[in-house]
Amino acid sequence: MSSETCVYGDDADIKSYADCVIGASTTSHNEDLDDMYILFMVSTNILEIKSPAKAWQKFFLEYVRANGKSTHRFNLFFLIYQTALIFFMQAGFATLCAGSVRAKNVQNVLLKNFIDSCCAALGFYFLGYGFAFGDGSTFIGWKSGLAYQGIEVREYAKFFIQLGFAANADTIIAGTVAERCHLVAYISYAIYFTCFVYPIIARSVWNSEYGFLADVHGVGVHDFAGSGVVHMAGGATALVAATILGPRKGRFFDHEGKPFDIPVSLPPSSVPLQVMGTFILWVGWYGFNPGSTQRASDGGSSIGAYCAVTATLSAATGCITAMFLKYILAKRRNPKKECYDLNYAMNGALSGLVGITAGCAVFEPALSIVVGFISGIVYCSASSLIKKLKIDDVVDAIPVHFFSGIWGVLSVGLFSSGNRLEILNPDSPGPSGLFYGGGGVRLACQIYFILFIVGWVLLTMIPFFLLLKHAGILRIDDLKERVGTDLAYHGGAAYNLEKPDQAQIDALNQRRKNAKDKRHQVTFNEENGATLSPQ
Repeated sequence: MSSETCVYGDDADIKSYADCVIGASTTSHNEDLDDMYILFMVSTNILEIKSPAKAWQKFFLEYVRANGKSTHRFNLFFLIYQTALIFFMQAGFATLCAGSVRAKNVQNVLLKNFIDSCCAALGFYFLGYGFAFGDGSTFIGWKSGLAYQGIEVREYAKFFIQLGFAANADTIIAGTVAERCHLVAYISYAIYFTCFVYPIIARSVWNSEYGFLADVHGVGVHDFAGSGVVHMAGGATALVAATILGPRKGRFFDHEGKPFDIPVSLPPSSVPLQVMGTFILWVGWYGFNPGSTQRASDGGSSIGAYCAVTATLSAATGCITAMFLKYILAKRRNPKKECYDLNYAMNGALSGLVGITAGCAVFEPALSIVVGFISGIVYCSASSLIKKLKIDDVVDAIPVHFFSGIWGVLSVGLFSSGNRLEILNPDSPGPSGLFYGGGGVRLACQIYFILFIVGWVLLTMIPFFLLLKHAGILRIDDLKERVGTDLAYHGGAAYNLEKPDQAQIDALNQRRKNAKDKRHQVTFNEENGATLSPQ
């Protein structure tokens, strides 16, 4: 039977229609046709009818849910797809960093963004994943990568998505320490962070069986997609690294070490790359937040869609808030100057995304706008603060990830909706946020988490970076920094800016001059005045 002969109408049984299409599909292919392929065959046919949304919902409720094998495979596909979006954020970080640094350092920062993904994959496979999710104590677990043989397929999917989160946390520091951090030091950091520092933070909250903060006060910390686990951890590490590493030459101090009255702006190499990187990160967040449901069935797809909406609203509000707040502040300092700062717009959007990440599933839509608004203010304030402290952050990752991450974790304790908590976790929703009448228990749990992240990062990363500094491998020397890391370490610049031969330029200019003289030659006649003499 051809699938075109299958009829679907408002009064028809959706399951009969599905059986008809599947029968046609298996006839034209083979008996062992994969369930996922059948799913897409049926959905494609359904999308051609007049009421696709209603039909699609009916199909899932009446057909897919009845087939556990199909549901399981669909969930695995969902996890892999969402993780691909999360991993694609690495391209966003790389593009943003490449546009933010000066042209003489583009290759170097791209290599660091690329190689930290590789370090994260290996480090998290061999040690990090086991420390975070293996059996063990409340502090640390163990499950070597070599022990993955024979485990369930879903465990691989879980490893993959958790690797995506770890790699994102790992790469936050790349832009902060750009243009002056030694590659050897950066690789050492990437391995250490994903093998040990990050996994302990992830275990404390995301390991529901062993995490010591997962059930604190009988409520537990709520960090749905990682405002704290990912962004605060990476941002706090960036703050430690930038402080110990010191600023770029000529940023806050002159060649004699005297501070400038106003920090010197070191212009980016490509604003278009900065914007493109920001957009890629924004798109990647639609894997980051919705993907944290880790399933498409049993309401997971609805929760994921909701997370996408709250993330969008928060990002949009953060962008507008940061841009106009910067405009107002600049206007107060200089009433004659108008400046709509693109960097503040981009980083405001990213701050809104970071701020909403912890509570994207438990905030009402209107509250996600409030979260984005405050995220924009937090970003502007934190960016000004680190400049006053003379902490050099090339991409403003510290304000975006650390400070907005703190706000994101706190906001869950303030704005969590009891209704949304019950939808997310019907069996044990826990108390709502402070402003929803839930008291201060959830807020206290969130504060404990913030203190733990800050304390753990300071305890582990300060000695690490000081050791690298003492060994003389943390920072490149002054001459190489001034020349540029691309020429010093990578054999040349990222952009081909080779000029043509000067003699050829002179010849071209002379030819143009001669042609112009011929067209506009003027002959002066004493009696008749100036006249054009055609050639």
